[in-house]
Amino acid sequence: MDISRSARGLAAATSVAALSAAALTAAAPTGVSAAAPAAAHTKVVPAVVGHALVRGVSSPLTSAQCQAKWQINCYNPLQYRAAYDLNALYRKGVTGKGRTIVIVDSYGSPTVQHDLDTYSKQFGLPSTKVKVVKWGHVPAFDPTNSDMTGWAGETTLDVEMAHAVAPAAKIVVVETAVSETEGTTGLPEMMNAEKYLIDHGVGDVISQSFGATENTFPGFDKGDFSSIKNLRYAFKDADKKHVTVLAASGDGGATDLQADGKTYYDKRVNSWPSADPLVTSIGGTQLHLNDKGQRVKPDSVYNDYGSGGGGQSHVFTRPSFQDGVKSKVGSRRGTPDISMTAAVNGGAWVYSSFDPTAVGWDVYGGTSEATPLFSGIVALADQAGGHRVGNIQKALYGLYAHHAKANGIVDVNDGTNNSYEGVTGYKAVNGYDLATGVGTVDALKFVPALAKATKH
Repeated sequence: MDISRSARGLAAATSVAALSAAALTAAAPTGVSAAAPAAAHTKVVPAVVGHALVRGVSSPLTSAQCQAKWQINCYNPLQYRAAYDLNALYRKGVTGKGRTIVIVDSYGSPTVQHDLDTYSKQFGLPSTKVKVVKWGHVPAFDPTNSDMTGWAGETTLDVEMAHAVAPAAKIVVVETAVSETEGTTGLPEMMNAEKYLIDHGVGDVISQSFGATENTFPGFDKGDFSSIKNLRYAFKDADKKHVTVLAASGDGGATDLQADGKTYYDKRVNSWPSADPLVTSIGGTQLHLNDKGQRVKPDSVYNDYGSGGGGQSHVFTRPSFQDGVKSKVGSRRGTPDISMTAAVNGGAWVYSSFDPTAVGWDVYGGTSEATPLFSGIVALADQAGGHRVGNIQKALYGLYAHHAKANGIVDVNDGTNNSYEGVTGYKAVNGYDLATGVGTVDALKFVPALAKATKH
């Protein structure tokens, strides 16, 4: 979600999200793809599309200035580092060094390295080399193509947020060559790219900030879920090879978008890949910080220009790791699993220059922000433990069930909710809920606890 260049004005939120993951040692050959079953023609778009309020500002502003100008808070990475208790980890040398985050987005951004360097310099962070892998015949970037600029915005957000949390981690961006004119969804290309990287040992964590509503997949209305289940091959691979896979829970609260990409369902729905039990679903909170990054009140549910996705899957039954929260999820897979900052009112400053008409600083929100932030947390845990934490679901719910606070799991329980577009959502209550999952993190405690709980 993008509080973007002011010329674009206030826009309604959409619900889909885009991807982040770890760094690359062997480039995937152009045009190479893993064999996979034919997949659905459900359209997938990046979550940031339509989330535009502030764009192209010449330099980042303070929250007070943002309040005066746009009636929102806006935060920089130094505030996030304080809010999530990351600085003490950095002082111990836990920075993500030696670990790789893989980010998969259609088209990518031609200015991603320059933009990360500018972002890092602004806030006194070391920059890092972004490796770009082109998957298939990626067309030349066209800044007048809204599809491409939407994905470029997502790519920029993913890279800068992952780097903000894990500054020494390697970052690999995989650009897929989806052409909307061919009617493809992008999901098969993304899954093929992920499988290739997993099979070639590239990346410790994959962060996906994209999704599509389960109900829009072919066969869903007939109870045939094969079009989704045939896309799971990359996740099955990741599970075997201890690669962590994350996905944004979406920005439509308890509902989400129909196939037209504009109209919301008038009932509770969920989205894939967030709802996949092999994926850790990342929901959204709203931070309330002062200029030093200290909380002035507890976190609440993200619900402003979008709302944190959450609810029951209509495709997947309850996985065993959620048996301890069956009173909340029932017989179905419930999302999200855990949450980080995503509200536009409290959005992140991001620098971009891919659009020559609006170069400068933007403010982003959405679960497409929360997901790459959490990919950085995973990279820190990988380094701290000296091993890939892999599929964290069993460990995460175990940490939640036993001494959650001591393990760095912070409950979000202020009673706010993710109702959105007229569809009643779920409240943030004590313990697990379908608005924020188990809650959010205190990284100083959570990172070593996760590393210890995932020793293979």
